Amino acid sequence: MFKKLFAPTDMTKGSVWKGIVLFTLPMLIGNIAQQLYSTVDSIVVGKYVGDNALAAVGSAAPILNMLLVLFIGISAGANIMVSQYFGAGKRENLSYTVGNCITVTAISCLILIVFATPLIRPVLVMLNTPESILDWCADYLIISLVGIAGMAYYNILSGVIRGLGDSFSALLYLLVATVVNIVLDIVFVAYLDMGVGGVALATVIAQMLSSILCILKLARMTEFFDFGKKYLKPAGSFVKTIIRLGLPSGLTQAIFSSAMIIVQSLTNQFGELFIAANVVIMRVDGFAMMPNFSFGTALTTYSGQNVGAGLYDRVVKGAKQGTLIAVGCSTVITAIILLFGKNLMWVFTDTAELVNRSFELMKILAIGYIAVAVTQSLSGIMRGAGDTMTPMWISLITTVAIRVPIAYGISYLTRTPEMPLGMSECIQISLVMSWVIGAILTVIFYARGKWKEKAI
Repeated sequence: MFKKLFAPTDMTKGSVWKGIVLFTLPMLIGNIAQQLYSTVDSIVVGKYVGDNALAAVGSAAPILNMLLVLFIGISAGANIMVSQYFGAGKRENLSYTVGNCITVTAISCLILIVFATPLIRPVLVMLNTPESILDWCADYLIISLVGIAGMAYYNILSGVIRGLGDSFSALLYLLVATVVNIVLDIVFVAYLDMGVGGVALATVIAQMLSSILCILKLARMTEFFDFGKKYLKPAGSFVKTIIRLGLPSGLTQAIFSSAMIIVQSLTNQFGELFIAANVVIMRVDGFAMMPNFSFGTALTTYSGQNVGAGLYDRVVKGAKQGTLIAVGCSTVITAIILLFGKNLMWVFTDTAELVNRSFELMKILAIGYIAVAVTQSLSGIMRGAGDTMTPMWISLITTVAIRVPIAYGISYLTRTPEMPLGMSECIQISLVMSWVIGAILTVIFYARGKWKEKAI
């Protein structure tokens, strides 16, 4: 039984909803553990350093996410290729896919470190980052960037492992790294007084450990693919396919991160208290979103394996059942946040004003989680089938053409002598509106069925 937990799962057979749920659960726990990285960072700096340090970590997050878009794209492309080749039983193609992912990631890390590091401080200044938190933001981002290989390799290699149907191993490695991260956070900040830089260093070390565990796992999976120097050499056709499939997902995240950075500039104008409140709700929001992201990733693997095997009727059945389960989970989470959300805010700070402000903003966001459940589930199905362009265009429309203009529009139209910058809630209102419109567009394009023609 224990050995079976670590074995790849063939989701082209058996009960559809049970297979999806059993595959999703370890991934959900893993995503929650991964969210603990940033959450523990926020709790530790908020409790031991102060609310301004909490604001600094939050202000750095959108820029860090932007730096990761390249690896998110590689991971998405690898997941799709691995799941389809695994479903089709193509060992040689699977071997080249895994090897080329490792090589492309190494090259990407080197390029990013060399060219992005000098730009950190100028970008923070350009975004109107308050002077009181500027140095902390810069320290956090530079340390994270220098150690970005750990974060990159874990996300990509765990995506490969999940593409093979093994969501349990990735969970186990992440749990180990999470415990290490929590311990190092406390040691570096509470005992060694390293401040914001300490939490960044703790995260880098923990993620490097998780990526090493993933590499060791793949090296032992020789019954499914070959893991050697031959496959590490870049092969044009595989690199192109990884990029073709992953680029839309990477661009989607880049679009989202760009919008977050633009909106962060607006957020920074409302002052340190509002910035800190946004950090708190982002951390709670991260946990609330986990079921949606987990079902989306699970349905990508499920769709990829079944498309690889040519079982399109089973893909459609999985889309219906998986989406219904995801919507049910989001409904429960929304109710919990509305009833008990304020209690969660006290974990991050002892400032009553900050807790009350955070909860007011969180209530606005909570109503949009059900819409995100629909978007993530059906987008996962389309991506797994090889259609990564449609989710990208939907993200482009909802994030750039809808969210950013609405946020700035509400801010401008609600300006008064008492509120010279306008209504600060414009950030949350615009986000919920983009989620709802995104869900509607995703349903329409999924129903059209063009994704069925995109298999590799």
